Amino acid sequence: MAERQNESVTTVVAPYGADAIARAAELIAAGQPVAVPTETVYGLAADARNPQAVARIYAVKGRPDFNPLIVHVPDLAVAERFGVFGAAERALAAAFWPGPLTLVVPRTADCPVARIATAGLDTIALRVPEHRAMQALLAATGAPLAAPSANASGRVSPTKAAHVLASLDGRLALVIDDGATRAGVESTIARVTDGVVEVLRPGPVTAAMLGAASGLPVTGVAGSEIVAPGMLASHYAPGKPVRLGARDFAADEYGIGFGALAGDYNLSAAGDLTEAAAHLFDALHAGAASAKPRIAVAAIPAEGLGAAINDRLARAAV
Repeated sequence: MAERQNESVTTVVAPYGADAIARAAELIAAGQPVAVPTETVYGLAADARNPQAVARIYAVKGRPDFNPLIVHVPDLAVAERFGVFGAAERALAAAFWPGPLTLVVPRTADCPVARIATAGLDTIALRVPEHRAMQALLAATGAPLAAPSANASGRVSPTKAAHVLASLDGRLALVIDDGATRAGVESTIARVTDGVVEVLRPGPVTAAMLGAASGLPVTGVAGSEIVAPGMLASHYAPGKPVRLGARDFAADEYGIGFGALAGDYNLSAAGDLTEAAAHLFDALHAGAASAKPRIAVAAIPAEGLGAAINDRLARAAV
């Protein structure tokens, strides 16, 4: 284990394994959040039924209390204890769970999840994660785990344990390190309304995939109402001006490239969108840490996973 000392809390970084999961379960039982990898990004997990524990997530992140959290559960059967699923939601769950899809559904009448976790809404955002660390932690705690990204609110989401430390060192007791995450962007968030699948946040599960699995039309959602996590206009900010759609890079810009436009950090020299998504937040972290005062990002195709990448970049540039 590696330790980093801060005047408030000693943050321990522990490699994934039985000891780390057991320690994390102890902390969660005590109402403390821990950082744990998922297949998308590292999450800051706490017992979603414990309002004080959820409040500590908000406090650690500095997160606005009107932004709801995703609640992670081990499988669909458990999810149905907390949310009301219709035929379309079950079809989507069957197709993409476990995996990077979050479904927003009505809370059950006796849902034990703390209202603070859903920001007072009558809906709940549920996900069944695929990653071994989060699944092991769900099994060890027996609790639904509220787990937003493990970074200070509005900052770049973490895809490595080092990214968690960059903004939360000294604010939490434990980070479970299981290497870089696979998907690299947060889960797709969707809800079914009046026979239409609405994409509330683009992600690894694309609109085309949702339509094929559900047999329903798929659309985006308009308006400024916060109905799901990740809908704040300004998010993922690296703390510097960000220029998008770059065809070249100025000398004072940290260049995040794609394809033939290499820059200081190439998301994918092969022009592969899946590879680019996995590297996106690492690149933004690198740009934030660089000596250059500005960041520029190469143009990213909008199709498929590119929609999720461009969504995150647009929020970073606000």
